[in-house]
Amino acid sequence: MSEKELVFLLEEESAKAMLESLLPRILDPSIATKLIPFEGKSDLEKQMVKRIKGYINPHARFIVMRDQDSTPDCSVLKKALLAKCIESGRQPIPLVRIACRELESFYLADLAAVETAMDIKGLVKQQGKSKFRSPDYLSSPSKELATLTKQRYQKVSDSRIIGRYLDVDNNRSASFKNLIAGIRRMEQELIQLTSVPPL
Repeated sequence: MSEKELVFLLEEESAKAMLESLLPRILDPSIATKLIPFEGKSDLEKQMVKRIKGYINPHARFIVMRDQDSTPDCSVLKKALLAKCIESGRQPIPLVRIACRELESFYLADLAAVETAMDIKGLVKQQGKSKFRSPDYLSSPSKELATLTKQRYQKVSDSRIIGRYLDVDNNRSASFKNLIAGIRRMEQELIQLTSVPPL
């Protein structure tokens, strides 16, 4: 029997590190996860069709995740990635999730998690500032986080620790909320595969 598996195609190692800590806290233990990081967005976009098409487990579900970065329109980027998902021929069609603008938006939306993870006192008090109430609109969340942590923030190692503490019900970042909703949707689809036929 092929396993119930949720596969993530990711732009970079920091997203993998965050999800490694986050997913065990929210996913049903019957679901296996595979996190595939690429070497940046162009590598992801170049390889994703082939990787999805060639994936052996026919019952796996896929989520493609990348940063918006400097792309002006999030929805245009999402459509382009979705077209590649459709091109792969995979059914159901993989989900696409965009971090607006960067993964660090998720962290700035939950400064309590950053304060606990990085043991930096006083960050929670900053949450009331307008820019941290809706961090998806910041032009460079990674720079904001570096400044806020006095340059202590390390992209991969701190992402792994912060992922342990992120509040999955936090609504300050719409893109984080959409990611969690997408994960939960795929989880339900996989749970409903009560008896999958053998390969």
